[in-house]
Order: sequence, then structure tokens, then C-alpha cells
Amino acid sequence: MQYTTLGASGLKISPISLGAMNFGDSAYFASCDETQARRIVDRFLAAGHNLIDTADGYTSGESEQIIGRAVKDRRDQVVISTKAFLPQGDGPNQRGLSRGHLTRALEASLRRLGTDHIDLYYCHQWDPDTPIEETMATLDGFVRSGKVRYLGCSNFTAAQIVESQWAAQRAGGTPFTALQAQYSLVARTIEAEILPTSHRHGLGVTAWSPLGSGVLTGRYRGSRPAGSRLDRLLASPVPMAHRWAGDLLTERNLGIADEVARVAAKLETSAVAVALAWVAGRAGIASTLIGPRTVEQLEENLTEIALPAELAERLDTLSAPTNGPVNGMFTSAA
Repeated sequence: MQYTTLGASGLKISPISLGAMNFGDSAYFASCDETQARRIVDRFLAAGHNLIDTADGYTSGESEQIIGRAVKDRRDQVVISTKAFLPQGDGPNQRGLSRGHLTRALEASLRRLGTDHIDLYYCHQWDPDTPIEETMATLDGFVRSGKVRYLGCSNFTAAQIVESQWAAQRAGGTPFTALQAQYSLVARTIEAEILPTSHRHGLGVTAWSPLGSGVLTGRYRGSRPAGSRLDRLLASPVPMAHRWAGDLLTERNLGIADEVARVAAKLETSAVAVALAWVAGRAGIASTLIGPRTVEQLEENLTEIALPAELAERLDTLSAPTNGPVNGMFTSAA
């Protein structure tokens, strides 16, 4: 296994990370019960990978509990990342990145995970209501206490990353060393500003939704499979979820999925392997986050292929963002 050093840190992570958003019972995402989840964790770790990612808001905390039980006897072999921001109750101070909420959220995550520390702790999203100085000072306190080892942000803009790093620097505190961001052949907007900014400020990037929520697997040609993630999201009463799913099922994205399928046929492999290989081969990507619900899906996700340069370029050209040029530094890995 060739591990990657995460950003400007000494933390070694595997090139593939296991996302646990599906672990437990969910109203809007396809669920994965604990028996299946533990089989997935066992196989993932047996393959030599070490980073498992979750969040306090996934399946109302059940995801964290399942992970904690699954790795209890091998905690030191696993890098656990979790996140805070999402509501943990109905009160006005039970969400966000304030000192009070982060402190309560961290303690709750530690209890659910059954551990005394979290290896990588993410701010799940930007909080416009809390001064970034308060957030970074609070996170630095977590690191100094030993309850958190490394800090990260998820879904931040380039400007928000810069503000955060400057706030940590001014206070002599701990900066972010990781960014988790959406990235795939159908979602490449981070290439313009976010990837270069992350590189300049020492953040290693983990890509979530590398399969475009299943669009790049080819399964959404024609009618949507009943019970699929996008099917659930499009039926969701949550407007944001509905819009997000609708934005993925466009003719442009389905055309990209068709090209991925053609490349896969040429290489005699799966569309999943091609889509994941494209993300893994991009400069600035430290790890690719997968989210299997079954061991069979995991096995397909773990299939690693070498994507020939001419085929990677073909996919680059077809999927190039239409809203302006991409920074040439972040195309394919050297």
C-alpha cells in the first residue's frame, strides 16, 4: 500500500477512504445495517486502507456508533475522521461552529465512537454566524487537549479556507491540514480556485462523491432505479436535497457517464473503476472517498486501474467546466 501524507502534516492516509454516511438507518439515503457495515469495514482494513470517514449528523449519530464498535479492538490501526456543524437538537445553539456547540459535539462524537481521540476533525461547513477566530481557537484547544490530532474543513470556499488559516496563524494556533470537497467528472468547480488555494495553504484534499452520486456508474440511463440515492433525494421534502439531486441528472452529465462507459468497455473494466481512477489521478487529491453499502460494491470500488493518458485526456476534454478556464496546475498527477 502506498500511503499519502495528508497536506502539511505527518499523518499517513490510504489513497482510498471509506465513507460511512450510509451506515445505520436513514430516511433519505440507502441504509446499511450494522452487520453489513462491519463486513465492509473488515474488508476495507484487510485491503490495507486506513481512513474511515463519518460525521455526527450521519444517521443521527448511528454511523459513529457502528464505526466505534467495528474498530474497537484495532483502534490504533485506523484513522477516524468525523465532522461537526449539523443540528444536534432544536435549540439555536445546537448547531454551527460556535465554541459551545463544537465542544458539546466533540464530546458526543467521542462517546459514540468509544474513543479518547479523533484523528481528523472537520468543520462540516462554513458558519456565517460565528467569527472564524472563535472557531479556530476552539479547535486549537481540542488539539492541545489531545482529544483531536488534526483539523480539517469540508465544503469551504477558497476565501473561507484563507480566512481560517489566517485566523489560526494570527492566534498562533493549529491550522487546517485537510479539505473534504465534492469532486468528480461531473463536479469539477474546485479546480479553479479551491484546489490551488488548498495547495498553497497546506491542505490535503479528500474527494467526496467521486462517482457523482452514482451518475457515473451508468445506472441512471432511462428510468431511475427504485430506492436509489438520487431517487430518494428527488423525493425528499428537503428543498436543498431535491435541487442537488436534480442538478446531477442533466443531459450533459449523462453524456459524460456514457463516455465513461465507453472508456470502461475499451479497458475491459467497470465504469466505477474508470471514474475513480480519473479522480485518483488528479494532482492535489490525497484520497478518494467511497461510500459502498454492500461488500460487493466495496470490492468494485477497490478495483484500481491505470487510466491511459489519452483516455484520461478524452474524459478531461468532455467534462471540462463550462464556466471558465481551469488552473492548469491541477489537471493530472505528475
